[in-house]
Amino acid sequence: MMVYGLRSYLSSTVGKKFVMGVTGLIWAGFVFLHMLGNLLIFAGPEVYNSYAHQLTSSGLIYVAEFILLGALLTHVILAIQLTLSNRAARGSQPYACTARGSKSVLLSSRTMMFHGSMLLVFLITHLMGFKFGNYYETTVNGVVMRDLHRLVVEVFSQPLAVLWYLVALVLLGVHLSHGVGSIFQSLGLKTLSNEALIKSLSWTYAIVVTLGFLSQPIYVFLMMR
Repeated sequence: MMVYGLRSYLSSTVGKKFVMGVTGLIWAGFVFLHMLGNLLIFAGPEVYNSYAHQLTSSGLIYVAEFILLGALLTHVILAIQLTLSNRAARGSQPYACTARGSKSVLLSSRTMMFHGSMLLVFLITHLMGFKFGNYYETTVNGVVMRDLHRLVVEVFSQPLAVLWYLVALVLLGVHLSHGVGSIFQSLGLKTLSNEALIKSLSWTYAIVVTLGFLSQPIYVFLMMR
């Protein structure tokens, strides 16, 4: 009976939004930590490569990748399902008028599927370029490891690669500015009393993450190539 109730809840709109909130929270946490790791580019090649080596040499990396992949696939599938369901509920006829002011739907909210799709493409190209990209070796404190710093400099010395990252990371900021707030709402944590605070936190998080990620390609392109 409990299993049936759980299955019924997870198949409902409320249940799907809750799961989307959980998977979104997982990725929001990962994105922030990944951004912090990228900032080590400013500490020099040895620090950057040592961090990357410690991160990837542990067996826990496979557990983390499995969780992230599962969360991503679940998030994407549920996003598509909910979008199609919302469109079907509205019907093919557009609204007679568009709400204004506080009731209007933000552009970032209306275009979530668009920049979400673009970010998925970015994630794939990012993995192809770095995780499965050219392999160089270096030695730090007697330990042979991948020279990821050299690969980063190599990639971000190319103007088109930097431009693509700038566009993608701006889209990431737009996605996060709405998505983080939606996490609180999906998990039932958003109320009228904390709505303004959550909106401020969402924008602050999005701006910090976007600027943090942007700093790496800009720094490499301007200062290291």
